[in-house]
Amino acid sequence: MSNKQRGLLIVSIFVISNMLISACQMSASNAPAATPTALPTGQFVSPLPSAENPMDLIAEFAKQTAAAQTTVANGGTPQAVVTTGTVITAQPGTLPSATPTVGAPSTPTNAVPTTPAASTPSGPTTTPVPAGVRPATYTLQNGEFPYCIARRFNVDPDQLLSLSGLTSPDLYYPGLKLTIPQSGAFPGDRMLAAHPTTYSVVSADENLYSIACKFGDVDPAAIASATGISLSATLTVGQPIKIP
Repeated sequence: MSNKQRGLLIVSIFVISNMLISACQMSASNAPAATPTALPTGQFVSPLPSAENPMDLIAEFAKQTAAAQTTVANGGTPQAVVTTGTVITAQPGTLPSATPTVGAPSTPTNAVPTTPAASTPSGPTTTPVPAGVRPATYTLQNGEFPYCIARRFNVDPDQLLSLSGLTSPDLYYPGLKLTIPQSGAFPGDRMLAAHPTTYSVVSADENLYSIACKFGDVDPAAIASATGISLSATLTVGQPIKIP
């Protein structure tokens, strides 16, 4: 037996002897009821349960002392003291403590930006007509009139008005549907201004339809394609427009 083990055994015998002597001096009457005492937060709680019978206390202490000696003799370190319903981990020179668990912060969900839907221009629209092809009907757009359409499609304006049920003094408005003659030709020069060229917008009220009418025999869709803008684009004063 090593010196350390002998020392532990002597201390244990000394403590047990003192407790036996104290127990013998106690009165044979019933022991007073144990009064629980609240300990301040963070204080160490004794691993030994309270007992009214001192002999039970001595026996419990002796068992734990023997267990501690066995662990030391085997070269280990006492890790826990076990009592009824309780396990308290004890490290040399430290007190048991609770370690709070901190929850991981939630990860925000990145928002996915949405693209606004493209607006659809309101009002009457027209389908581009290939050069030399006459449509059966045509709907006037803002800034257009029958003589402009007659030049564009190379038809007689009087025949155009007659087929459409119109006369010269009638009011022409956007949305008016014209019937296009499939024979005949425009009596005169269809070109009102020389082109190809670049036109500069002079008024905010202008659009590609009205600009096409200024040149006579040019289709608005061809102007939009040459300029690289949509047929319904809003124009600004001074904007250059390519006329094919």
